Amino acid sequence: MMVPANLFRTLTSPPRENKVLEAFDLEEEEPSMDSAWPHLQVVYEFLLRFVASPETDAKLAKRYIDHSFVLRLLDLFDSEDPREREYLKTVLHRIYGKFMVHRPFLRKAINNVFFWFIFETKKHNGIAELLEILGSIINGFALPLKEEHKLFLVRALIPLHKPKCIPMYHQQLSYCITQFVEKDCKLADTVVQGLLKYWPIINSSKEVMFLGELEEVLEATQHAEFQCCMVPLFRQIGRCLSSSHFQVAERALFLWNNDHIVNLIKQNRNVLLPIIFPSLEKNARNNWNQAVQSLTLNVRKIFSDTDPKLFEECLRKFEEDEARENEVKSKRKATWKRLEEVAAMNAASNETVLVFHNAIARKPSC
Repeated sequence: MMVPANLFRTLTSPPRENKVLEAFDLEEEEPSMDSAWPHLQVVYEFLLRFVASPETDAKLAKRYIDHSFVLRLLDLFDSEDPREREYLKTVLHRIYGKFMVHRPFLRKAINNVFFWFIFETKKHNGIAELLEILGSIINGFALPLKEEHKLFLVRALIPLHKPKCIPMYHQQLSYCITQFVEKDCKLADTVVQGLLKYWPIINSSKEVMFLGELEEVLEATQHAEFQCCMVPLFRQIGRCLSSSHFQVAERALFLWNNDHIVNLIKQNRNVLLPIIFPSLEKNARNNWNQAVQSLTLNVRKIFSDTDPKLFEECLRKFEEDEARENEVKSKRKATWKRLEEVAAMNAASNETVLVFHNAIARKPSC
């Protein structure tokens, strides 16, 4: 009775709903410390020693550390005090290890916390700590992976890329995701498609994080799985290479520093080079950042040395497309110029002006 009476309580915190969405502001914000922590720490220490003790009989203790107890512990992970969350993480991990009967229930309960966070509140202080526990749990999964575990990846872990406050827990999430791919390489396609689904559009800092995670996933990806997702993946990488934010373009170019990824790209260069060549060529010619230009030239050299014929074909096609695009721009500019001239000539009249691509006609107004 001592532990529930002293630990289980309604958590209160100052309203931060408007700040929660600004994840990088939250990283700089001072954590809120519970004034009752000296008292709480004694209780947590007692609970931890009880759970960790080899003399504790799990069969007897499960009468008290039951499902209700576990759920109320999980509720406390939303505490603003990082010291409390650290103790909770250690205690819950020990409970998972000692009480095997609670393992399926615990995984499901953590799953529900993630669902509530992703689709309802968008705010939770303990996601990083829960993911740390899961990283250790996933590492111990037996092979082949159960369908339940794969569903957890698809339904809970991958959607965790959606919230704006992902910087608060991305390192732990990335570790969990990579663990799944390392255990079952066939999941690489699922993970990459999931990353593409939640890929940020205007958040450059989040894009840099996604590219870092993508590199870790691709490093554990085999050729067959890579081929399943490489086309949509490299369309996105091409957009990153063309990004006006130099850190995004630079991080995308860093992928070519990884030997395993370079080998995957070389084996599929006939498909991949035509997709990203326009972005590479525009960077090499026009990018304002010297580091991006230098990295781009290195990547171009890798392709030109590997397959000079394919490189020349892509270069020729790029120049033809550029010429056509310039011709379209010239025609559009000439059309607008003619429109301006006709509009100036008819400024004093009430005539309606119709402008066509090849001719200019004037229709008298009624």
